[in-house]
Amino acid sequence: MSKIRQRYDDEFRKNAVRLSCATTKTMREFCEDLGIHHSMIYRWRKIYAENGEKTRAAEQQEQLRKLQLELAELKMENEMLKKAAAYFAKHQK
Repeated sequence: MSKIRQRYDDEFRKNAVRLSCATTKTMREFCEDLGIHHSMIYRWRKIYAENGEKTRAAEQQEQLRKLQLELAELKMENEMLKKAAAYFAKHQK
């Protein structure tokens, strides 16, 4: 049987990162108290700084994803326009 995947909201993640920076416990103990796997807190620390704001790397990654999606959409539109131009050029004669 597989476990149901737990989703955590951004506010929970930000608070967990803030607390993990302030705690004197080990990361494993801290994560056990929260009920999360210890690798998650390290992933969240890459995204959020101690003050809860997104890190520069996370913002750049997010912007890169948006640009990649936009590029893919523009490529599809370009291909459709090429096909439409070829179709109408063929039927215009």
